Amino acid sequence: MTNTQANQSSSNDSQRYVRGLARLQEIDGEGGVKVVESLADIAPDFARLLIEFPFGDIYSRPGLDLHSREIAVVAALTAMGNAAPQLKVHIQGALNVGVTRTEVVETIMQMAVYAGFPAALNGLTAAREVFAANAPQGEPA
Repeated sequence: MTNTQANQSSSNDSQRYVRGLARLQEIDGEGGVKVVESLADIAPDFARLLIEFPFGDIYSRPGLDLHSREIAVVAALTAMGNAAPQLKVHIQGALNVGVTRTEVVETIMQMAVYAGFPAALNGLTAAREVFAANAPQGEPA
């Protein structure tokens, strides 16, 4: 690789990072940034990849709006059944981009058909926790 190619590659990576960080903050706000920061001491390269690939490359593509993307992510993480921390971050992200609580609940309930009741129950528990954290003072979640 020539110096010019290396500089161009570095510039592209930097653009991916900047684009990804902006998209991460738009979707997940402080929660997403905390996830990335939590990796800084153990796997900083992984934290960079987490920003560049999913958020800089995939979330920044045309074709689906953020509302649709977050519904898809909530469905996928619910179906996995073993990603509660990530599911909570993305439920919050879904709310941040305009997905309603009803849409979140219906998406998770739909997963009972394809991933089973235990996965959907775990997803609903995660949703309840996120909704409770977002409930205005004095109002039920």
